[in-house]
Amino acid sequence: MVTLANSLMGGSVRAASCALVEHGGQARTVSVFGSEALCFYRLDEAEHARREEASAACLDRMADLECLLTLPVGIRVPLESLDSAARREVRVLPTGAADRGRTTVTRRAVRPLRMDLAVVRASSWRKGLERAAQFAPFCRRAMLLDRRPSRLDDLLVEADFYGIGVFLASGSDVELLLEPEEYRPRRHTAAAWWFIEDLYQRLRSASAV
Repeated sequence: MVTLANSLMGGSVRAASCALVEHGGQARTVSVFGSEALCFYRLDEAEHARREEASAACLDRMADLECLLTLPVGIRVPLESLDSAARREVRVLPTGAADRGRTTVTRRAVRPLRMDLAVVRASSWRKGLERAAQFAPFCRRAMLLDRRPSRLDDLLVEADFYGIGVFLASGSDVELLLEPEEYRPRRHTAAAWWFIEDLYQRLRSASAV
């Protein structure tokens, strides 16, 4: 049986995914939503360096992210143009998220990385659909199956309906049976940004960034 971690180390999933992700990205196996996922991502080097230089604090509060989304990046915003609730939120933003002056605030923080693809491993295709579906708001997603299911055509039809890609492990090789649909977010949300921040901190803890 090929595990997700072993596939990563052997390069099988990487090789099978080369047509799905942009050149220059990285991949790391991370525990997300209670299961193992192979995450393909691209670090925003400039934002990462800025945070390191500023000793920026973690952005792990939804309220902080919602506040930042209301501010343009790199543009001074007069505090008097904000309502009282927004001014209170600005005052408690974590270190490194924004520059606060006596009369203005300038947002600095942006998403520190971009997720290209999440691949979850599953012994059954229905479990794979369930696990992969959790990544729908954040990136392209796919499942890696350990064995060829008896009802492969049914799987591919259902996976295609939900936009979930399908990889199949066979010995030391991994075959892409169905490409995942493109990720097209309808809007930028604090929840999606929070997911990226959480992943960023997990990768930093694992010394992957």
